[in-house]
Amino acid sequence: MVTQRDLDVRTLGPRNVRSPLGLSTVAGDEVADYVPDAARVILDVEVMSGDVPVAPMLVEKAGPREHLFFEPANVTAGIVTCGGLCPGINNVLRSLVLELHHKYKVHEVVGYRYGFEGLDPAHAVPPVALGPDEVRHIHRQGGSFLGLSRGRRSAETMVDTLVRDDVNVLFAIGGDGTMRGAHAIETEIRRRNLPIAVIGVPKTIDNDVAFVDKTFGFDTAVELARLAVDAAHTEALGARNGIGVVKLMGRDSGFIAAAATLASHDVNYCLLPEVHYQLEGPHGLLAQLERRLASRGHALIVVAEGCGQNLDLKTPEAVEHDASGNLRYSSHEVDIGPRLRDILTKHFKEKSVEATVKYIDPSYMIRSVPANAQDSIFCDALARNAVHAGMAGKTGIIVGRTHRIFTHVPLELVTRERKCIDPDGDLWLAVTETTGQPPLRAPGVERKSEPRLPSS
Repeated sequence: MVTQRDLDVRTLGPRNVRSPLGLSTVAGDEVADYVPDAARVILDVEVMSGDVPVAPMLVEKAGPREHLFFEPANVTAGIVTCGGLCPGINNVLRSLVLELHHKYKVHEVVGYRYGFEGLDPAHAVPPVALGPDEVRHIHRQGGSFLGLSRGRRSAETMVDTLVRDDVNVLFAIGGDGTMRGAHAIETEIRRRNLPIAVIGVPKTIDNDVAFVDKTFGFDTAVELARLAVDAAHTEALGARNGIGVVKLMGRDSGFIAAAATLASHDVNYCLLPEVHYQLEGPHGLLAQLERRLASRGHALIVVAEGCGQNLDLKTPEAVEHDASGNLRYSSHEVDIGPRLRDILTKHFKEKSVEATVKYIDPSYMIRSVPANAQDSIFCDALARNAVHAGMAGKTGIIVGRTHRIFTHVPLELVTRERKCIDPDGDLWLAVTETTGQPPLRAPGVERKSEPRLPSS
């Protein structure tokens, strides 16, 4: 249960420094305004007709503040990029640096190499100075200019590094694991009563960060995923009883698979981690595919990487995990794509049905490309709002977007849960109406999986 107190944002202290941005404090004078610190965005905008409205939950609105906590000329800002690749990392990095240098004219910006490893002296990777010249063209490249890594590091050690380098604001770009690390850093900073702000910019193509509309990289990922889905459809059409199978990223949330399905319009079965399916039985996927091939001669399946459990496929006890503790769904034991491909091939062979199964996994291609136009715009806005928050002394937050308005959400709240597709919601309804797929389970079988929290 979320309370209003959970949404309250910490500030390091009184803000007595006038902002150098020169914005307006008067509405309607054709000059952009500072955002009042009391500005809020309603978290839940839906209400049933006839219900008695309750006090709304309010999220702090992001944007430039008239008064700052830090004197810009004295500020050293640090930037770290963590986790896996994602379209738009370099866009965020570049916009952070340009906003800090050109608009706030801070003393220095440093980049820590290879994720949180760069904040651990044991790895002996010195930070790099970042200015407009260093980041001039990086937005045209995929990947991360600073490099990335996964894995936990000692919060005490990382804060020691920030103190050593006189860092006043740390910007952490990454997914749920990075946000947990940033939260640990901010907690240690608070324990020591240090005047260091920690601002997160959520990065994940899975779009599974809670309390925000969208994370950067998602639009680009869906655009590239659609190309793979269209290719699999072409392959399926070109063979007698052709079956195209596309595996897309989505550990616990199927947003990429769902959005690519909607963008394609050719998918017949979309399999997500949030919904339980059966392989066997008269209502299961295999039986439905038999009927589909008999009537139409081809089929197209999109499957999210984390839905093996929901297809009644047993997961081996000794499963490989990555450095952040997440189940490695690409490992041989649990990779749903090849497993499903092999199951389909074996099934139709045993049924003496001539079928051709074509399997495509575009995962690494999707996450390594430069950001598309929509993501480029989004990344720039996220970065600029992150800088505004850090210079104002906001701390322990991410910059996200709620109802298309940029907001501040506490790290402690964001790291509690992961955003998933609601099987009772509009998105899943749209998917099932577009594909026309049946429930793929016997009547009475559990329909919805329990919400799954991030791996510890």
